Amino acid sequence: MRLVLLSLLLSFSQLYAVEKSDEIQKNASFEKILSELVSRYESPSLPSPQLDEETLRELQNDDRMFVKVSASDKKERTKLLELGLDIVEIGKNYVTGFIHKNDLPLIESKSFAVLEKKTFSDWVKQFEKDFPAADSAYHNYKETYDYLVQLANDNKDIASLFSIGKTIEGRDIWVLRLNSSAKGQTKSSKPGAIFVGNHHAREHLSNEVPLLFAAYLLDNRQNPEIKKYLETLDIYIIPMFNPDGAEYDISTGKYKWHRKNMRKNSNGTIGVDLNRNYDTTWCRYGSSTSPGADTYCGTAPFSEPESAAMRDFILARKNIKTLQSYHSYGGMMLYPWGGSYDPVPNEKDRNAFIKMADKMGELTGYDPKQSSDLYAASGDTCDWAYEKAGIFAFTTELEGSSFYPGAAIIKGAVDRNIKAAVYLLSMTDNPYK
Repeated sequence: MRLVLLSLLLSFSQLYAVEKSDEIQKNASFEKILSELVSRYESPSLPSPQLDEETLRELQNDDRMFVKVSASDKKERTKLLELGLDIVEIGKNYVTGFIHKNDLPLIESKSFAVLEKKTFSDWVKQFEKDFPAADSAYHNYKETYDYLVQLANDNKDIASLFSIGKTIEGRDIWVLRLNSSAKGQTKSSKPGAIFVGNHHAREHLSNEVPLLFAAYLLDNRQNPEIKKYLETLDIYIIPMFNPDGAEYDISTGKYKWHRKNMRKNSNGTIGVDLNRNYDTTWCRYGSSTSPGADTYCGTAPFSEPESAAMRDFILARKNIKTLQSYHSYGGMMLYPWGGSYDPVPNEKDRNAFIKMADKMGELTGYDPKQSSDLYAASGDTCDWAYEKAGIFAFTTELEGSSFYPGAAIIKGAVDRNIKAAVYLLSMTDNPYK
């Protein structure tokens, strides 16, 4: 019966994907994509999925707890991360988040006051949104790929699409390249910029922003300012860096609140936090060595094929000057260091980081700050990109009040972050200017 239900679900998903693909083939311009997105969240076309007993049992058997814990400063928040807590929200003198039930005693034994705790199944009952019916405006892996293909096909003179590598489950990590004189993996001497989303599976808004930014650039390619960037820069857009996790998060019709990739760990848990797996102060601060923790750093730096693919991609391109990594949520514009409370030692670089973050914060309405002002987090993408490749790398924590803020938030977030992304392009040729 389970196989039959799975077959029916896959067949339905494939039929829907074909219909969506046909729509996409007609026109992949920014305005068309945006208008379709709005119509999809105003009038969802899919019925609410029916959860079978197996799915409900899976949700009920989730080994995580949702807790509220006392924490008065960034050092206490960092320690909680190291003990296995995945911090979701920071309040005055407390944090909330997820922790594996086996790791909860570690917190209680370290003089932290656990103010509230609920099983995952009890906590998740308050959230009724299903996927894809209620949030069908968001783009899954195939829909994202279809848009990227069409954008590349419609703009063959400047756009090319290729994979930077495979995920642990064998999915391609697609990058759309915009360059007027180099295609595919051909090297370029033009200053380069990377925009990447969805390091964390449940942060689906972080896929929408770079995907729609790609469409915006190509739709406005005759605008004098955009035209200049397309002619003088080497632009790479990777909307969905963790497709395995993103697909798993929506696989049952009920959000799984999944953060990591799909590594099968030795103790039976799933996933490594890709944004703790880079080789910069790896697993020293704000990361957990417990495989069940949502901030699990993995068995070694770059133990995961996804983070290793990003490493190889960046190191092979010495022309990359800027990087924007999208996450959600919090409404912040963050710069290195994330894995240290110390400021960036190079004063010239530090001033450039601060000025660019301030400007992007002004354009988005987000709060600019050093990443570790929240808490220290070793193995971060942007720390590694700056330390190892000299890239001015920023983390954008997109707006919202939840990892699942609904689809109506997308348009505003896209509009605001396009302004900041265009500004970052303007600084890519010389971040010091």
